[in-house]
Amino acid sequence: MNLKIILEASDEGGFTAFVPALPGCISEGDTRAEALANIREAIDLYLEVCEDDLVEYVRAEQLDMVV
Repeated sequence: MNLKIILEASDEGGFTAFVPALPGCISEGDTRAEALANIREAIDLYLEVCEDDLVEYVRAEQLDMVV
C-alpha cells in the first residue's frame, strides 16, 4: 500500500507527520527520522483497527474501483 505522508517542521522544534488519506492519523518526532518511524507505527495501528472493523463484513463483496 502506498500512502502520501506530509512531514512538516514544527514551530516548537521537531517534526509533525500526518497521512491525509487516514483522518486523524498524525504523529510527531524530535527528528525527521523519528517522526517517520512514529507515523509508520501510527499507520500500522490505524489500519489494524480498520481491519478489526471489517470483520463484520466478511460476507460482503469487496470491489476495487478506479476513479
